[in-house]
Amino acid sequence: MRIVVTGFRGIPGIQGGVETHCEALLPRIVDDRHEVIVVRRKGFVAKGYETLLYKGVKIKDIPNLKSKSLESVIHTFRAVIYAKRVRADIIHIHAIGPALMVPFAKLLGMKVVMTHHGPDYDRQKWGRFAKFILRLGESWGIRWADAVIVISSHIQNIVNTRCPSQRHVYLIRNGFALPPVTDGDGYLERLGLRGGRYVLAVGRFVKEKGFDLLIDAFCRLGYDDVRLVIAGDADHEDAYSQMLKQKAKDAGVVLTGFVQKDKIAVLCRSCSLFVLPSFHEGLPISLLEAMSCGADVLVSDIPANAEVGLQPCHYFKTGDVSDMAAKIKQHLDNPTRQSYDMSQYDWDKIAAQTKAVYDSLMG
Repeated sequence: MRIVVTGFRGIPGIQGGVETHCEALLPRIVDDRHEVIVVRRKGFVAKGYETLLYKGVKIKDIPNLKSKSLESVIHTFRAVIYAKRVRADIIHIHAIGPALMVPFAKLLGMKVVMTHHGPDYDRQKWGRFAKFILRLGESWGIRWADAVIVISSHIQNIVNTRCPSQRHVYLIRNGFALPPVTDGDGYLERLGLRGGRYVLAVGRFVKEKGFDLLIDAFCRLGYDDVRLVIAGDADHEDAYSQMLKQKAKDAGVVLTGFVQKDKIAVLCRSCSLFVLPSFHEGLPISLLEAMSCGADVLVSDIPANAEVGLQPCHYFKTGDVSDMAAKIKQHLDNPTRQSYDMSQYDWDKIAAQTKAVYDSLMG
């Protein structure tokens, strides 16, 4: 069975939630019955990760348009044509924007799986027309795909509301996968964090992550012995990301840039508190990774975060700087490591569930 996977930037070593999802999942799909080919956006290939074979997953690079709004749809269109040319049995399209191409793939005679990672039209960066296109992609993907995978119960409710007649909807959650924690190269020391306390946030520099509000909340507290660290960067530099970087610099925030999973593991294991102030998520892998390291966590009370099922003290009111600051202080003044039940976020189980979806389409 040949499965072509598209709709995201690619693997390995590329920033993004869907990218992290696929980098962990797809190698676990490959076996003597399942061949997996990822169509990668050539412009996002990370230095040192130019390989065309990653843990059994084959990679096909196709150039991408440098446009925040059109890039994913046009690249997915090219990927669908490629999938037909290599006689794919199944094309798996990730995210609702690229799902605009689901009917086209069906027209070419392929079985289509669509993974819904979240209502991207809720993201603050999109204008009215872009939101319309994303809603259209969601609608077409749900209605025309042979199978729809959702990563949370919240998204499952959205799908059931949008298209009650779609019977082939599968709830398969995100997982977590971090390498063993070591700091043999002195990464924390180079960041000026060795032996000190710090609050950690991880993600792309986009408005819906709420990092600017996190900086405001942290600065209100006036700690002299605690640093704020934000790990991540912008995919496409814009006015918001430039503002955020300047604001962080003025406030003395440590910006690591985009870092690979080994460094994320080090940061999560040693942080005093992990904070996720997002306005929008599907099921945040960065939160699962922090929890897997035993970090104390504090997150906004959006549905995706609430679904993880933390105690009330781990949530603050979304967008409320005062409540965020108060909760950060509460956690920092009472430091603790945590233990969470992570059994439902196991990538091996998730891979087995995904294979079952593929197998069901092939009879």
